Amino acid sequence: MTESSLESAQNQQTQTRSPKNWLRPVAITGIAIASFYGSVCAGLWFGQTRLVFSPEKELTTTPAKFNAKYEDVLIPVKKTDGTSENIHGWWLPNAKQVQSSNLSDRKVILYLHGKGKNISANAKHANRLMRMGFSVLVIDYRGYGRSEGDFPTESSVYADAQTAWDYLIEKGYKPNQIMIYGHSLGGAIAIDLALKHPDALGMIVDASFTSMSDMAQLDPKYRIFPIDLLIHQRFDSIAKVRSLAIPVLYIHGTADELIPPMMSQRLYDATPTKKQIVFIPNGGHNNNAATNEPLYLNSISSFFNL
Repeated sequence: MTESSLESAQNQQTQTRSPKNWLRPVAITGIAIASFYGSVCAGLWFGQTRLVFSPEKELTTTPAKFNAKYEDVLIPVKKTDGTSENIHGWWLPNAKQVQSSNLSDRKVILYLHGKGKNISANAKHANRLMRMGFSVLVIDYRGYGRSEGDFPTESSVYADAQTAWDYLIEKGYKPNQIMIYGHSLGGAIAIDLALKHPDALGMIVDASFTSMSDMAQLDPKYRIFPIDLLIHQRFDSIAKVRSLAIPVLYIHGTADELIPPMMSQRLYDATPTKKQIVFIPNGGHNNNAATNEPLYLNSISSFFNL
């Protein structure tokens, strides 16, 4: 074998043994994928509240637009450091209750809205419920509307709901005169509040979900991530409803494209107390009462014997 042939054979052997020709690009690709995956996981963890809550500060309307008398209220929420922040709300007194001298006949709805906008998006429905015979307190969580405070979290909205409950008790309402109402994300907040107050009059849960983990699983792009490990804003209603003690009316539109009606069915199935579920034909996520107001309001009246 010539010197050149020997050198060529040695080079071929070295190339055969060396993995550099394929290992390096594979390693670079793997590192890039792992880095991207880790970055997305970190984003889901640290930016989670921005996915869950969509507050707006500007109030675009008031109950006056719907010919309802109302009062602005500010309710202080105590913080762990001893200071307080105000949550803003509207008080819509029912005229018949105001005129009645029988305090035992008074009934009030504590209205907890969903993730988006603020109470101005709920002015019409709050007025609708007031016309049923309830006085209504509708609040903005801290970070929403005219309420003070930083960007909301699961724990902060629970505290705000409890503070609003305490406010009604201070106004002279007994627990069995308070109806808790929650729409969408507000339904999860309502369920948490109802768990703490088994002596409440009852609860209406409109177009809500089973848990934030279940909601995330609906989106295909999140299925490759360890959702149960990443979610810290859990809103685990499906676990909580199993311990409820008050009557619950679930309402859901059959055409809801945001939260599947089956989630309300699952909540209903897991609820051990007096319960009813009403599906509004062609109702979407935000318009169940407007889609079929007679069915919506009659379901509330008949279930709670109003």
